[in-house]
Amino acid sequence: MNQCNPKVAALPTIRRLPVYLRILKELKSNGDVLVSGTYLSERMGCEAIQVRKDLAVTGTEGRPRLGFDIAKTIQAIEDFLGWNNIQDAFLIGIGSLGSALLGYKTFKQHNLNIVGAFDCDPRKVGTLVHEKRILHITKIKTLASRMHIHIGIMTVPESAAQATADYLINAGIKGIWNFTPVKLEVPKGIVVQNEDLSSGLAVLCRRLQAHKGQENGNGKE
Repeated sequence: MNQCNPKVAALPTIRRLPVYLRILKELKSNGDVLVSGTYLSERMGCEAIQVRKDLAVTGTEGRPRLGFDIAKTIQAIEDFLGWNNIQDAFLIGIGSLGSALLGYKTFKQHNLNIVGAFDCDPRKVGTLVHEKRILHITKIKTLASRMHIHIGIMTVPESAAQATADYLINAGIKGIWNFTPVKLEVPKGIVVQNEDLSSGLAVLCRRLQAHKGQENGNGKE
């Protein structure tokens, strides 16, 4: 039984675990039973010792000269991440990003099931987006209580972010996946995961600039 506490795992390790999972499931689908730490390190672009440390937080260890049992390691990672049970969620904000996330099929591979989609725009309410009927945001509280939903995915405009978060929390939502650039103010006990796309773009552009600078320094055009 896995006794690891997810709070002790470093954030970079947690971010790498889904990548391990994708590689392991690919190998399993090809009929492989075991995988070496060396192979995983090559696929991950890191040292073999990092692979062992990352997977150790899930309670799984490789065997000398044999490597990691693929099926058991998949189970250990999914148990650790809480992906062994289906997590139902509501999505709020049916703009371009919200609509795209509604159609993102990979969520189901990680047992995330968007069971409700909401907006306050009367032009969107009642329409179908990726086979989901868009409901008015005022329906959230009743449905969250009835369906025992604890996860809310926010893709609303920046100006509506805090008010939407307040509304979700009042409806009983305990975890918010925030795709707005707003730093939300939430009470103790509410978990917020921020996905600021502008921050990711800034990192990409800065790394690209640094790469171009290195090329120019090497005399390349």
